[in-house]
Amino acid sequence: MRVVLVGPPGAGKGTQAQFIASHLAIPKISTGDIFRFNVSTGTELGRQAKAFMDRGDLVPDEVTIAMVHSRLQETDAQAGFLLDGFPRNVPQAETLKKILIEWEIRLDIVLELVVDDDEVVRRLSGRRTCRRCGHVWHVLFDPPARPETCDDCGGELFQRDDDREETIRHRLDVYQQQTAPLISFYADEGILLGIDATGPVEEITDRSLSALRRFIC
Repeated sequence: MRVVLVGPPGAGKGTQAQFIASHLAIPKISTGDIFRFNVSTGTELGRQAKAFMDRGDLVPDEVTIAMVHSRLQETDAQAGFLLDGFPRNVPQAETLKKILIEWEIRLDIVLELVVDDDEVVRRLSGRRTCRRCGHVWHVLFDPPARPETCDDCGGELFQRDDDREETIRHRLDVYQQQTAPLISFYADEGILLGIDATGPVEEITDRSLSALRRFIC
């Protein structure tokens, strides 16, 4: 089975990707993992990507696509895969479609984790990180016994800049600008399936697997 997982920051894509891929016995392929592997092992693509990242520039689509193309050719991805974080825009989606057509295969489904902006802000802005050990707590879902103090090591808890509401809402605006056309693209392809991504992690996983069950041979 070949699946693409999409959704805004804070939708729980990483967690759901892991559970779904494990259940389907297919590799979870994320752009983050691919980038880290290529950079750490010093591949030619990794060196190209690192040059852009070191300058603070975005890695061009062609480099990202080349990395994904290479990863999809590995043995473990031949019977199926779950893509998390790719494609991010319509040009990437069009290129992925062309690659799969050349290989005489296709995507089975694009699973969209649907969650409203206020819920995303509630999830992400409530995170607090320990300055000493790095443990991440949440003021609502996983609060420490004493506010602003880490239960594990007694270190001071703080809110990262990335977890501030104004930063989160900016990221959501960028996501909507880049991804709304991507959602429309896959809806037009007839393979988009939206899943309510609110509630406990286990319930979201159950919804996702139930929706995918009719596509599993």
